[in-house]
Amino acid sequence: MDVRSAMYNLDGKSGTRDYLSAGRTILPRVYFLFFLIYFALAGLWIYVLYKKRLTVFKIHFFMLAVVVLKGLNLLCEAEDKSYIKRTGSAHGWDVLFYMFSFLKGIMLFTLIVLIGTGWSFLKPYLQDKEKKVLMIVIPLQVVANIAQVVIDETGPFAQDWVTWKQVFLLVDVVCCCAVLFPIVWSIKNLREAARTDGKAAVNLMKLTLFRQYYIVVICYIYFTRVVVYALETITSYKYLWTSVVAAELATLAFYAFTGYKFRPEAHNPYFVIDDEEEEAAAEALKLEDEFEL
Repeated sequence: MDVRSAMYNLDGKSGTRDYLSAGRTILPRVYFLFFLIYFALAGLWIYVLYKKRLTVFKIHFFMLAVVVLKGLNLLCEAEDKSYIKRTGSAHGWDVLFYMFSFLKGIMLFTLIVLIGTGWSFLKPYLQDKEKKVLMIVIPLQVVANIAQVVIDETGPFAQDWVTWKQVFLLVDVVCCCAVLFPIVWSIKNLREAARTDGKAAVNLMKLTLFRQYYIVVICYIYFTRVVVYALETITSYKYLWTSVVAAELATLAFYAFTGYKFRPEAHNPYFVIDDEEEEAAAEALKLEDEFEL
């Protein structure tokens, strides 16, 4: 015989069926709210690019593409959860969600690598070792997205579900570690340049920026991979939506920080740095060298 089962909650006021669990019933509104935020963020970024179009690099358009894909991903997720909430089925929105999630994941990790190498705004090319990082990260992201689809579309009852879960976690950790290497290489190159080219103040500013970005990337990876998972584990079933909100807020903060720190700015090559500023920067770099020794 064929048995069809359905699990749902009944709305206390209207008596309508809600096929989402009690802790996830507000997720459609949450995702749609974040979609509106990213839509506004994309509009703001387009305005900034237009206003400072003379100092825009290719990386800035890449940032715009990542924000747009993130917004479309959230829109599809909102529609996906909305249809599941009302009918119990995604009606095809899950396919669009997985497609945009796949593109967003690849482009986000690629963007972190490109910013970490200083591509476009510090140098117009990628070194061989930096290309190798991209050649590792992109295929791993493909595997991670395939694993994510299998995990979401099946469940713990499936035979290979645990294996796919372990594959996803392993690949995700490897990608997160791989994207840190270009940032470390850039920091090392800037420190070496600061000792040789006589532009201590300029190199110290760049060095400080890349160090801040390195710390923020580590915090973002740790929060979204560890803290969010812990929050989901310890939170009551009625408040499972809080882990989603925490992850989206962390992602939004990371996008905003990246856009603000690496926004297009006019740099006058003839700007003369004050001698005192140059001496102070040189002294700061010297103190760092002594501290390491």
